[in-house]
Amino acid sequence: MEIFLKILLVLFSVGLITVVLLQKGKSAGLSGAISGGAEHLFGKQKARGLDLFLQRLTVGLAVGFFVLSLIVAYVVKL
Repeated sequence: MEIFLKILLVLFSVGLITVVLLQKGKSAGLSGAISGGAEHLFGKQKARGLDLFLQRLTVGLAVGFFVLSLIVAYVVKL
């Protein structure tokens, strides 16, 4: 049981790292202000669905990772 939980924890962590790296970064600085203004003016609707999905998947994986970490810590301590 302990080994299964640890393997599941590793899979959650790799999945969380992958999903975070797939997300677009928030542009900062002068170049971000210029491109951000252009996106608001001309619209950017194509990638919004994917961004929202990745955002929700990140939250789900993070919650799962946190809960699974607590469970693994409890099982190992027994």
